[in-house]
Amino acid sequence: MAEKKYIVQYDRIGCIGAAACVASLPEAWEMDEEGKAILKGGNGKGDEIFELEITEEELEKHMDAAKACPVIVIHIINKETGEKLI
Repeated sequence: MAEKKYIVQYDRIGCIGAAACVASLPEAWEMDEEGKAILKGGNGKGDEIFELEITEEELEKHMDAAKACPVIVIHIINKETGEKLI
């Protein structure tokens, strides 16, 4: 199994429901009944921040979904260095 080197961090409170993440990466994102995105498999840190650990192989498609977000509430963080890639 590949090592989980990155964290997808999603700030649900800032989500405007554009669904760009869903269009970009439907296997990782879906919309809920409130019109906000859900990070599938994400662990909640309260009701607002959700995180999912991903591998190097998954990085590019998650970066594309994060870049598609018009309000920049999806971030990718390098677990080792703490660097925010987006």
